[in-house]
Amino acid sequence: MYIGIDLGGTNIAAGLVDDNGRIIHKDSTPTLSERPVEEIIADMAAIARKVAGDTPLSEIHGVGIGCPGTVDNETGTVIYSNNIVMDHVPLAEIFRRHLDLPVNLENDANAAAYGEYITCAKDKKSFVFMTLGTGVGGGIILDGNIWRGFNGAGAEIGHSTLIMGGERCTCGKCGCLESYASVTALIRQTTEAIEAHPESMMNEWVKKHGKVNGRTSFECAELGDEVARQVCDRYIQYVAEGVCSIINILQPETFVIGGGISREGDALLTPLKKYVYKNDFNKHMPKTDIRIAQLFGDAGIVGAAMAAKI
Repeated sequence: MYIGIDLGGTNIAAGLVDDNGRIIHKDSTPTLSERPVEEIIADMAAIARKVAGDTPLSEIHGVGIGCPGTVDNETGTVIYSNNIVMDHVPLAEIFRRHLDLPVNLENDANAAAYGEYITCAKDKKSFVFMTLGTGVGGGIILDGNIWRGFNGAGAEIGHSTLIMGGERCTCGKCGCLESYASVTALIRQTTEAIEAHPESMMNEWVKKHGKVNGRTSFECAELGDEVARQVCDRYIQYVAEGVCSIINILQPETFVIGGGISREGDALLTPLKKYVYKNDFNKHMPKTDIRIAQLFGDAGIVGAAMAAKI
């Protein structure tokens, strides 16, 4: 048995996971990210104990933690995180003061990537995962191993440049893929379209639901709204351009798209695949298999736990 913890800006999610990557029990608690990091880590240990339940600690072989930001996997240190403010925090060491089990620390996107890999592609030698959420994250698995780069900061898919000098990203640079392909970006694009087109049914949708979210344009497009369809088409093209670039560089066997927007399923996947397969450089060899994620919100828990097993 292993415990996987997915540390997010809003919630700390944890699960007891068996050797095959199946979640036995899971729970979550608010992160309350503005408080001291020592308190957050104490709550991580507390929820780990909670999901362990009656399982003796002697039967739990390790704890895997997926954490946002740049992490040093070898020392268990968070080098830098801006969502939950941390600067050279020895997270694994502090965690073990509360719960004395072996700890493996991963970047959260790497952990989620590993979870999806274990679930749907563990027979593949090359695998890429892109998550479309508040930001755009990602992970790369090569020969069954998480690829971190020589310094642990690799696979920052969302911060490849899509449009030079474009929209400012939260990282400070302009034109990152994240600034166009995240759900945050989709909300901005939808809001701009609503303001420019008061005739769009998206205006009524917002009145009914209270605010714009990642589903606004997709739901209204499905109902036949032309403005919403244009928003979705443009957004999918942004995502597809990012996918295309990554595939051109790596040519992975499998490419999985996760995050909240991936729940749109074929409405996202079908036009995305059509665009990528038409525009990627490879015209003559087998194509990368592009899929929608299977684990959704559980990917970080499963991946963190299974990475602790490596």
